[in-house]
Amino acid sequence: MRLFVAVALPGHLKRELAILSGGIPGARWVPPENYHMTLRFVGEQPAHRAAEIDEALAGLRGRGFSLVLSGLGTFEKAGRSTALWVGVERNEVLDRLRAKIETALQRIGLEPERRRFNPHVTLARLDGAAEQRLAAYVQAHNLFRTAPVDIGHFTLFSSRLGKEQAVYTPEVEYALT
Repeated sequence: MRLFVAVALPGHLKRELAILSGGIPGARWVPPENYHMTLRFVGEQPAHRAAEIDEALAGLRGRGFSLVLSGLGTFEKAGRSTALWVGVERNEVLDRLRAKIETALQRIGLEPERRRFNPHVTLARLDGAAEQRLAAYVQAHNLFRTAPVDIGHFTLFSSRLGKEQAVYTPEVEYALT
């Protein structure tokens, strides 16, 4: 079972993000139902490990927080853009939650996350998109900003890779106070 921990976005926020889809030839746009903010990628795990992960996450206590999406950017690999994303404004409560999740998962034997936490929502995968067109798109939409949204839980998702897109299934929600 392929797992990740994320904040599921409310429907109105997904609709707001969906408006940004389009205008970049070569981009594979993420369907709105798959928009989320990953807190920790876990990866492929056997069923018994999934139960341990659930138990570790269920024991966490954390406060709800306000989520603001702001600005666009890209991830690059070997000088080529690989993903287009909308940023998440950092806040102390979000950072503490992320740290608690990381600690809980390491305590049950998962390897530490090697990548630095860069909160974002992926909008598109970029397979051969023209860099000039992409740069113009990012510049044209860089002032994008949502109103604050209250987040009261995080979710353990499973992921099944498909031919066209991944299918994400919420497995367990964990309440924040």
